[in-house]
Amino acid sequence: MTASTTPITPDSVGDRALVFRGATILTLDDSGTVLDDADLLVVGERIEAVGPQLAVPDGTIEIDARGGIVMPGMIDTHRHMWQTAMRGYGADWTLTQYFVWYYLEHGKIFRPEDVYAGNILGALEALDAGVTTTADWSHGLITPQHADAAIDALEDTPGRFVFGYGNLHAGPWEWATSPEFKDLHARRLHGKGDMLGFQIAFDVTGDKDFPEKAAFEVARELGAPVTTHAGVWGATSDEGIHLMHDHGFMTPETVYVHSASLEHDSYQRIAATGGSVSVATESEQSAGQGYPPTWVLRAHDIPVSLSMDTSVWWSADLFSAMRSTLGADRSRMHLEAHAQEETVTHSHLRAEHVVRWATRGGSQALGLDHAVGSLEPGKKADVVLIKNDRSPAMFPILNPYGHVAFQAQRADVHTVLVNGRVVKSEHELVGVDLDKARRAVDESVEYLRSTLGEDAWQQGMNPDIPESTVLDNPYTYTDHRDASTHDRVGDQV
Repeated sequence: MTASTTPITPDSVGDRALVFRGATILTLDDSGTVLDDADLLVVGERIEAVGPQLAVPDGTIEIDARGGIVMPGMIDTHRHMWQTAMRGYGADWTLTQYFVWYYLEHGKIFRPEDVYAGNILGALEALDAGVTTTADWSHGLITPQHADAAIDALEDTPGRFVFGYGNLHAGPWEWATSPEFKDLHARRLHGKGDMLGFQIAFDVTGDKDFPEKAAFEVARELGAPVTTHAGVWGATSDEGIHLMHDHGFMTPETVYVHSASLEHDSYQRIAATGGSVSVATESEQSAGQGYPPTWVLRAHDIPVSLSMDTSVWWSADLFSAMRSTLGADRSRMHLEAHAQEETVTHSHLRAEHVVRWATRGGSQALGLDHAVGSLEPGKKADVVLIKNDRSPAMFPILNPYGHVAFQAQRADVHTVLVNGRVVKSEHELVGVDLDKARRAVDESVEYLRSTLGEDAWQQGMNPDIPESTVLDNPYTYTDHRDASTHDRVGDQV
C-alpha cells in the first residue's frame, strides 16, 4: 500500500485502487448509515467496499481520512454556468435588474467564447467545492454555436454534468422545434451516458394558448426531462402549472426550480405527479422569487434538491445552500408559530435532511440515483473528503451532519473524486488547466467591458429600471400578459 502525503494526480494514480482510511463516513444510503473510523475502497470508476479495516489490493493508494468526513459528491440541480465569468457583478441586483441586464440589454452580446469561459470556470469552481454533478441550466444559447461552446467546456473538465438546453431570447416553441436543435442533440448529447446527461430548460408563461406545448412534445420525443422555473413572483405562476398538468406534461422527471410563490393546488399537482423542486435559497431570499419554499414542500411531501443559481450574485457552493436553507426553513417555522402565540420546541428540518438534499436529493431529481448520490458498493465513485487539519473549525466532529451543514467550507474540501478520478487532492485542484480557464475568463470580461463601455459597465452593477413603462416579462420568453400578470410585473418594475 502506498500512503499519500502530497497531492495525488490522475497520472500518479494510473489504474491503481484508492482507499480512504479512518473516516467518519456519511453513506447517505436508504437507511442513513453513518460509520465511524471506517474505510472506503475505490477500484476503477466504482466504489468497491465500505466498512472498517478493509483489505485492499496490492499497490492501493491510501488517503489518510482520519479526523475527516467522507460523503458523496454534492449535486447542484440548477446553475446558470454560462454567467460565471461575471462573478459577483450583480451582488446588489434585484430579480428585475437581472432581467434588465441579461434579458433586455446585454445578455444578447455574449459570444460562444463567453459562454465557454463561464462554463469552464463554473465547472472548475463546482469541483473545487465538492460539487461533482452540476445541472447546467444553460439559457444563453442564442445559436447552436453557443451550445457547442457550452458543451465543449463541460467536456474539457472532469466533472459530471446534466446539460439543460435553453434560449432566453426566443420562445421554446421556436428553438426546440428547429432542425438545428435536434441536430445538436444528435451530434453532442445523445448517448453520452451518466457523465453528460440532458434536459430541456424553459419556462411556461401561463398563456392560455399554451405555446410551450410544442417544446414539451419535443422533450417527449427525445425522452428528455424538462426543467422549468416555476413559482417565480411576477414571472411564472400557477397558470403555467395548471397548463402543464391539464396537458399531461407533469412527470416524475420534471424539475421545478424555485417554486416559491405557488398556491397549494399547484404544490398538490407537483406532489401527485412525482416531480421535484430545486430550491436555491440564497436566490429566493435575495432576488424575490418568493419565500424559500422548503417549509411548504415538506408539508406536501415534495422531493427537494438544492442549487445555487448563479455566481453573478451568490456563493457557488452547496455549503452555503445547506446553511441558508436550514436558516430560512427554521425562521419560517418560528414565525408561523409565533403568529399563533406558540413556541417551537424541536426543529423539524434537521442538518441530516439538507445534507441528503445536497446529495441524494440531487441524484434522484436528475435520474442518476442508480449511479451516484450515496456511498454504496457498485455505485460510481463520486466521493468527497472534508478534512482540514489546519483549521480550528474542523475539530471536534461530534455531529457529522451538523458539521457539514454549519461548520465546513469550500477550503475544507480535501479530496474530490468524480467517476473514480481524482480531481482535487490536498485542497488543490489537480489534472485541470486553471490557467486556461483564467485566460478565457479574462478575455471574456475584457470583451464585455469594452463592448458596454465603462459607464454602462459601472451602471450595470445597479441598472436603472424604466419608471413609466411596464416591461413585458422577459423571463417567460414571450409578450404574453394577462391582467393579473400585467399588474404584478408592473409592480415589480
